[in-house]
Amino acid sequence: MKRFLVLLANGFEETEAVTVIDVLRRGGVEVVLCALDDKRVEGSRHIVVQADTTIDSGPFTDFDGIYLPGGAKGAATLRDDERAQKLIRYYKEKGRKVAAICAAPIALERAGILKGETVTSNPDFRSHIKDADYSEDPVVVSGNIITSRAAGTALPIGLEILRQLGLKEEAKQVSRDMLFDFLMNNREKVKA
Repeated sequence: MKRFLVLLANGFEETEAVTVIDVLRRGGVEVVLCALDDKRVEGSRHIVVQADTTIDSGPFTDFDGIYLPGGAKGAATLRDDERAQKLIRYYKEKGRKVAAICAAPIALERAGILKGETVTSNPDFRSHIKDADYSEDPVVVSGNIITSRAAGTALPIGLEILRQLGLKEEAKQVSRDMLFDFLMNNREKVKA
């Protein structure tokens, strides 16, 4: 079974965290929620999530990848926390998946893992990305780094993480079960 670690810091964006966790679990991935401090982590919209563990209980080196949800405050905390930075660098160095959405690529930038890569982020954080080529695509895969733009792309990045883990059939099934493929095929009927 594939395993993924999700880092949660106070101020994380709830949709970006919970949607990806849900997609990965539907796809058969064991997901462990890891808080930086207390197991009760408050998101940017004041929704409290109970993490499975805390970062100091680590070392958390036996996962297939790591995911960082955005939210400006949570992403800044992941950027500035040396324990999180160490984990990000470890996963990159070991050739495992490193995924981040919205503001969270700023933590990847600080970790120094973006040289020679192509990434995306929330447009408000584009100027923070200095070491990588920047793309405005909704989801970008560059080697083992997977990035996405914002809450509206949480489901697509979750599906892409499944595909990048070699779970292509599971990604198709999750997309069908969640009617995401139906939505994409009928997007002209959806009013924003």
